Amino acid sequence: MWQRLGLIVIFCSLAGCAIYGVSQYQQRFGAPSAVERLVEYPAREAIHYLDTVKPIIESRCVVCHGCYDAPCQLKLSSPEGIDRGVSQQLVYDGTRLLAATPQRLFIDAQQTVEWRDRGFNPVLNEFSQTPEANLAASVMYNSLLLKQAHPLPNVAVLGEEFDFGLDRSQSCASIENFDELAINKPHSGMPYGFPALSSSEFKTLEAWMRSGATMAHSPKPSAFELEQMARWEAFLNQDDLKAQLMARYIYEHWFLAHIYFGIEPTTQFFKLVRSSTPPGQPIKQIATTRPFDDPKVKRVYYRLWHDKTTILAKTHLPLALDDDKLARLYQQFLAPQYQVTQLPSYEAAIASNPFKSFEQLPTAAKYQFMLDEAQLIIMGFIKGPVCRGQVALNVINDHFWVFFVDPKQDGSDKMGAFLAKNQDVLTLPAQDESTVLPVASWFKYAQAQIRYLAAKTNLMNQVFADNSKLNLNLIWQGEGVNTNAALTIFRHFDSATVTKGLVGQPPKTAWVLDYALFERIHYLLVAGFDVYGNVGHQLNTRLYMDFLRIEGENNFLALLPEAKREKIRDFWYRNASLSLIRHFQEKHPFSQETGVVYKTDDPQAELYQKLQHHLKQVLDNSHALQSPEDPSILASIEQTTSQAVGFLPQVSFLLVKIDSEYRAFSMIRNNAHFNITSLLNEAAQRAYQEDSLTLAKGFIGDYPAVIWHVAKEELPNFISQLHSLKTEADYHQLKNRYAVRRTNKDFWQYSDLLHDVAKQYQGVEFGLFDYNRYENK
Repeated sequence: MWQRLGLIVIFCSLAGCAIYGVSQYQQRFGAPSAVERLVEYPAREAIHYLDTVKPIIESRCVVCHGCYDAPCQLKLSSPEGIDRGVSQQLVYDGTRLLAATPQRLFIDAQQTVEWRDRGFNPVLNEFSQTPEANLAASVMYNSLLLKQAHPLPNVAVLGEEFDFGLDRSQSCASIENFDELAINKPHSGMPYGFPALSSSEFKTLEAWMRSGATMAHSPKPSAFELEQMARWEAFLNQDDLKAQLMARYIYEHWFLAHIYFGIEPTTQFFKLVRSSTPPGQPIKQIATTRPFDDPKVKRVYYRLWHDKTTILAKTHLPLALDDDKLARLYQQFLAPQYQVTQLPSYEAAIASNPFKSFEQLPTAAKYQFMLDEAQLIIMGFIKGPVCRGQVALNVINDHFWVFFVDPKQDGSDKMGAFLAKNQDVLTLPAQDESTVLPVASWFKYAQAQIRYLAAKTNLMNQVFADNSKLNLNLIWQGEGVNTNAALTIFRHFDSATVTKGLVGQPPKTAWVLDYALFERIHYLLVAGFDVYGNVGHQLNTRLYMDFLRIEGENNFLALLPEAKREKIRDFWYRNASLSLIRHFQEKHPFSQETGVVYKTDDPQAELYQKLQHHLKQVLDNSHALQSPEDPSILASIEQTTSQAVGFLPQVSFLLVKIDSEYRAFSMIRNNAHFNITSLLNEAAQRAYQEDSLTLAKGFIGDYPAVIWHVAKEELPNFISQLHSLKTEADYHQLKNRYAVRRTNKDFWQYSDLLHDVAKQYQGVEFGLFDYNRYENK
C-alpha cells in the first residue's frame, strides 16, 4: 500500500514540475527557513532518534556519506551535517587556480542558516512543518522513495547508467530540481548503487521525517570524563611561557586525534581545539585554515571538544590520555631545565617552520613525543584530508616498512644546534599558504633541500667516520615496550593505511626517519596541508614529498654496504630520469661504510631479518597469521601470481565462517612500480609482473572494494580459483560464488555482519567502513 502511495507522490510531483517550476514548493508550503531540530537527551524524541533512527542512518547512509569526500559534501554522520545538507562545490578539485573557501563542519560555520548563506541546500524540509510538507519537500525522503520505486535491476553487474567514479559529476539536487533528477536519472535513488532499505527501515525513517526529523546527540560525557577534561585543560593552559609553548606544540601534532581517557570500550571521543575562551566557559573554536595560522586573539586556550559525530574508519585516529601520558609529557617538556623567553610569532614564515617556531623546546623532548605516538602522527597524513586522491598518494610505494632513528642518537643538543643553524633551508611549502605558482615555488624548495642535504651529509660523514657507529643501535627499539617502533604503510592507489608491526612480505623499499624528517613530513602533509588550496599548493606538497621520501630511503640505504647502495637505489628507481636529488647525491654522497656485518649476497633481505630480530620485543603481530584457529591454508593466498593479482581490487575483506563464528582477513593488492617519480603518468611506471598480494589477519584499509564470504570447508576451492585467475570471466565466476556484490539483495545484512566482526577485532580503533570504492564487477 505504502509503495503505491509513494509512486503516486512521485507521479504527482513530476507532473507538476512544468507548472510550478522552482517555486512550486514555496507556493504550496510557504517561505523556507532553517529549522531547529535538536532536542536534549533524555527527551522521548531524543531516545527514539538515538535508539531507532540513528542506527539506520549510520549503517545504511553514513557508509557513503561520511567525511571529506562524501558525495555533495553531504555528511550524515551528525545532526549538524544532516541539517547542513548538500553543496555543488568540490572539496577535492585538482584544477582550481585559487584556493577555495573552507567548508568544515563545526569550524567554518556553526548554524544551519550560515550554511545556507554558503550555498548549501537542505535535504530535510525547511518549508512549513506539516506532515505533508515534511515528506514532499524532503530531498532525503524523496531519494529513499525513488530507490523504493526503482530498485536495482536484477543483474550481477550494474550497467553504464551507474557511475561509481570518485570524480563523477554530482547532481546534489535541491528539492526544487529533484523532479528533473528523478526523470532523467531514475536509478539515482538512495542508497545509490546498493539495495534499497528494507520495508521496516524505510517506514522508520519515513515516520521520523513525517514528524519533523527531530534529532539528538548522544548522552553527555560521564562524570569521570568531565573530570579528566578539566584536568587536561588545566595542564594545557598554564600561564608560564614554557607551558604555553609546549601546549602549542602538542596541539599542532594532536589536532586530528580522537582523544579518549584510557577506558575501553568507549563511544565518547574528544578533539583538541583552539578556543578564544578559557576552561570553564563555552568553547569558541578559532577557525583557521591551518592549526598554526594566526588565531588573531590575545591568548589561545587549548580545549577538549566533545566530538559527537559517528566514528568513521577513514578519519579515526584514537589517542588514549591517562595519568601515565600526563606524567610523560611533564617529564618531556616541563621538567627539563631550559628557558622560553618569548612565544614565537604566527607569521607564516615562522609558524609553518617547526624548527623556527619551536626552536626553544628541547629536540629530545619533541622527537620522543612524536615517537611515543608514531603511528598516530603518520596516520595524520594517511587519514587526514590529504588522504584522498591518486596524485596525492602516488609519491609513496604501495607497501613499505618504517623505522626510526633512536632519540639517543638524534635528540642530542648537538642535533638541536644543527637544526637551528639550518632552519632557513628547512622551510616548507605551507609558508606560501594556499595559492601559489607551482614551478617557481618547487625550484625554490628544491634548492633549499639540496642545501640542507649537503649540510646533513657532511655531518653524517663526520659522525660516522668511525663506521663501527653505523649499526643497528641507531634504530629505536621502542624502549622495549612501545609497539610504535616499527610500522607498515600500504598504499591502495587513492587511499592508504598505516599499521603497527612489519606486515606482509619483505617490501621493495623501507624508510628510516630521523627527527627532522619526521617533523617535516607532519608539517608538509598534515599541519601545513590545505585540502581547499589551489592546484599549485597541492602540487608543491606532492613534489616536496618526493624529497622527503628519498631522504628516508637514503637513511635506510646507509645501513647497507656502500658498494651495494647505488645498485639497490637504481633498482628502486628503474626507468627514472636523472633527478635533481640524484644529481645532488652524486656530488655529495654519504661515503661511510656500514658497521652492520653481512654474510650473504642479498644484504637488503638480510637487513630486514636483522631489523626484525632487533625489534622482536616490541613488534606488533596482531596482523600475523599465527593463531591456531586460523586455517593454515590461508597463508597460500600470498602465493597468488601477479597475473591473478591484477584482477583483484586494492582492498577486500575475507570473512571465513568456522562453525558459527567468523575469522576476518584483509587481502591487499600491492601495485609494483619501476619508480614513483612520475606525477601524472603513473601507469607508464607500473611493473605489473611484480604485483603481489598480502593477506593480513583482521582489517587493514578503510574502503573495502569486495567482501568475500567463504565457509572454512570451501577455502581450498576459493584459493584454487583465486590462483587460477587468467581472464575477467574467471574473476566473474569467483565473485559469483564467493563475493557479496553490491547488487546482492542481502548486501546490508552482510555489511552489518562485517561491522560486527570488525568491532570484535578492533575495539577502540573501530569505525564504520566507507563504500565509495565498492566494486561493480
